Amino acid sequence: MEQTLVNRVAGSGLVTIDLETFYPEGEVVPFDLKDHLFMGLILKEKDFREALKAHDWAQYTGKNLAVFCSADAIIPMWAYMLVAAYAAPFARDVFQGLPEQYAEFAFLKTLATLSPDDYAGKRLVIKGCSDKPVPPSAYLEITRRLQPVAASIMFGEPCSTVPVFKRPTANSQQQL
Repeated sequence: MEQTLVNRVAGSGLVTIDLETFYPEGEVVPFDLKDHLFMGLILKEKDFREALKAHDWAQYTGKNLAVFCSADAIIPMWAYMLVAAYAAPFARDVFQGLPEQYAEFAFLKTLATLSPDDYAGKRLVIKGCSDKPVPPSAYLEITRRLQPVAASIMFGEPCSTVPVFKRPTANSQQQL
């Protein structure tokens, strides 16, 4: 007698969310304001404006621009605004911070666009393994955003999960 294999995971109603799919696209390139400081100390508005006007902004087409200053200098807020104004028509994204901080920013920005209502009442598995580095803040943020609506949230793979949250039913208490 032949037994039929049943995929219990497929029939379980679990919804898997793979945070790796939210990994930011495009290269992250630095824009160091240090290169525009007068005597390595201050930013002169007139000189800075001229330098930005002469800069080749097209080189950032489709790239993510990380704007920062590696020198110990006081940078006026308008300097970041000017860089954003020049870079925006070309760059995929403009971010204030170090290039290695961009991925975390991009994850949080993307997760903020998720509609929690799409996950209302669902049993969610936040996938744990990925080929790209997913920052811990992304796991924290997805849990924070979806906990108010999800029936349950688990971490791992559908065949082996770690319970994170389970909405209590009328006759039970929350247990993890």
